Amino acid sequence: MSTLYTDATLDALREPGDELADATVAALFEKGEVGKFNTLMRYVSTVGSPLPDGLPDVAREYLAATSAPPSWVDWAEMEKARLFFIDNNVHISTALSFASMPACYVVPHVAKLLSATHGLKYPSKRMAETGQFTVYLMQPGAFEAGSRFVPAAQKVRLLHASIRHHLRREGLWDTAALGTPICQEDMIGGQMFFSMLVLDSLHRLGIHMSQSGAESYYYAWRVVGAMLGVDQDAVPKTLEEARQFLDLYMIRHMGPSEEGVQLTRQLIDLYEEVVPGTFFDPIVSALIRHLVGDTSADWLGVPRTPWDTVVKAVPHLLGVLETIEDHSPLGAWALDRLGHLTTVLELSSLTRGRVMHYAIPEQLRGEYGVSDALPPHRRWTPPAPAL
Repeated sequence: MSTLYTDATLDALREPGDELADATVAALFEKGEVGKFNTLMRYVSTVGSPLPDGLPDVAREYLAATSAPPSWVDWAEMEKARLFFIDNNVHISTALSFASMPACYVVPHVAKLLSATHGLKYPSKRMAETGQFTVYLMQPGAFEAGSRFVPAAQKVRLLHASIRHHLRREGLWDTAALGTPICQEDMIGGQMFFSMLVLDSLHRLGIHMSQSGAESYYYAWRVVGAMLGVDQDAVPKTLEEARQFLDLYMIRHMGPSEEGVQLTRQLIDLYEEVVPGTFFDPIVSALIRHLVGDTSADWLGVPRTPWDTVVKAVPHLLGVLETIEDHSPLGAWALDRLGHLTTVLELSSLTRGRVMHYAIPEQLRGEYGVSDALPPHRRWTPPAPAL
């Protein structure tokens, strides 16, 4: 039976946070053990690693409770999602960078939270963490010994809890007006940005996707949401429900903000540094505008450029490349390798070659005081707008 989302059902999701992670973080701060936890957890980066001596008991209990994926995981679906990612990795990276992150910035209270967590001067850290997290998820054996995904998910969940802790403790957040920081509605909204909105963006770019591939990719992010503390009773189960939730969420919250403009400017500057030379710099702004639309782009201060028209030809170019891929095994291999190398090089430029460590911030920044098996012709098209 399909879930019907209304303002009332989403309002009810603005108060709950993540009970397990919130209790863990509160205990670590109360006992003054955050610094010790962060130091020791730098040595826990793969599944199956022995926990270091001296780890606080509350942290050890949390890590044990969150060490396994949900019992309902369909591993065949996860493998299909991984193949979908391999087939589309460069396009998914483009969508994450130029659609998902700007979508976060066009929700004013989310932009404020992102500013508080990593500062307006360091968007590369957020982008690197997001990119690295996705790459970890889509590796073979992401949940097996030696994998980096599960520890990353455990740490991200505590990072979110720490932001809630700081903003509440310091009285820097109007909970009555804005709800709990990183509440269930916003966590589900974020899940939609990195799943449904990515699929929308691939469609907008003219990427051929099967219904099965799109559903598998979305399913993988449902598993991610469960591991990040998202209430599975509230999360959309199908792409149709996801469309309904995402449309309503954006109508409820999207709008202009100073933080959104500043974060977007930093994002554009970051990627203009990644693109060699200066001739192609405007394509970054043009891609963002193409993927998020003119209204959101104007709210975010995305400049208009002559490339705005050129970018509209991207789907045609990608269609030519996909024709080569579909009809030439060698061409398919070359394009897949190019996609892999592009993703790795982009991630390397953001991380400066380092592994990103997720840690609980002891204070907030000063500004706030604290390949698919189905035939390619069976294409997926996004569910129609819900509203």
